Amino acid sequence: MNHRFLSAVRDLAVGIAVVSLAPVPVAGQAPAAAAAKSTAGSKAWTPSRTPDGQPDMQGFWINGTYAPLERPDNVTNEFYTREEAAQFVREAAEREGSQAVPGTGADVHYDRAQFGLPRSRAGYAPNLRTSVIVDPPNGKLPPMSAEGQKRAAERAEARKRMGGLFDQLALSTDRELTLRCFILERSGPPMLSGNYNNTLQIVQTPGYVTVLVEMLHNARIIPLDGRSRLPQNVRQWTGSSRGRWEGDTLVVETANLNGKFPFRVTLARWTDTSENMRVTERFTRVDEETIRYQFTIDDPATWARPWSGEMPLERSVGPIFEHACHEGNYDLSHMLALTRAAEKRAAEEAAKKGSR
Repeated sequence: MNHRFLSAVRDLAVGIAVVSLAPVPVAGQAPAAAAAKSTAGSKAWTPSRTPDGQPDMQGFWINGTYAPLERPDNVTNEFYTREEAAQFVREAAEREGSQAVPGTGADVHYDRAQFGLPRSRAGYAPNLRTSVIVDPPNGKLPPMSAEGQKRAAERAEARKRMGGLFDQLALSTDRELTLRCFILERSGPPMLSGNYNNTLQIVQTPGYVTVLVEMLHNARIIPLDGRSRLPQNVRQWTGSSRGRWEGDTLVVETANLNGKFPFRVTLARWTDTSENMRVTERFTRVDEETIRYQFTIDDPATWARPWSGEMPLERSVGPIFEHACHEGNYDLSHMLALTRAAEKRAAEEAAKKGSR
């Protein structure tokens, strides 16, 4: 482990302890009040205004967080203490910065640590929450609806019939568009964070708000003029968004999704949402350096009830450079060749063991 990484971990621990956005909630504290204090200071703060009089949210922001989407099974509190949060971040940063054994198959990977891309080096928004999900109160996703379970089983069976991911080129080109660098779930809505490239830019003009997400440089242009929604037969990968102001909070409602993009809700599994999913996002500037980002997902065809999440966006320094992801699309032939080579090597090793 190099000195640069150890220094980064120490900085993270200090940042959590000193720059954390919330005091530890006391027993019996109302959930809404605790949630507000998780991203806002106790002093009243008035945001600056754009020339047309709206709260100014423009600039570059980081939505990276070490808080998992779902609360870990061994955690019962809604918030960590500062000491617990520092320990959680330190352990996560160490895992991100760990290196594989040289010369092994695991060592053939995109080394985020080498290029300074992990959250521990690229920046993240401190958060004392033990999960991004705030409702249900247990910090877990609600159970899938009967329709959602049926659809998930049908799609899983369809993928199974397609064969292995790298069995043949024709099948690989039908795989997830995220793998082929066409579109990434980071674009949202909702805008969940990942291990790296968690920067976004907000631009405001009269009648519009634009949100540019670094990963995969998709820009959502959100009209604020009260225009009607797109017809039901018009569907888009990231849906159609319409915004409005409720006091100093920007509310963005998104519908008209196509239901084809797999929405990753945890690192371990994918959930295929339906085309009728609706997402409501709320952006509230709570101080000079922070926007409180809240979202609610309502998709009865996938989950038994709506669920909500919250995370801070912390001010960053621009500009955003293009995330030029293309290897997953152009390099499929190499992926297939490497897979065949790995299979051959495994077969040869198995044959040697069998001959002993």
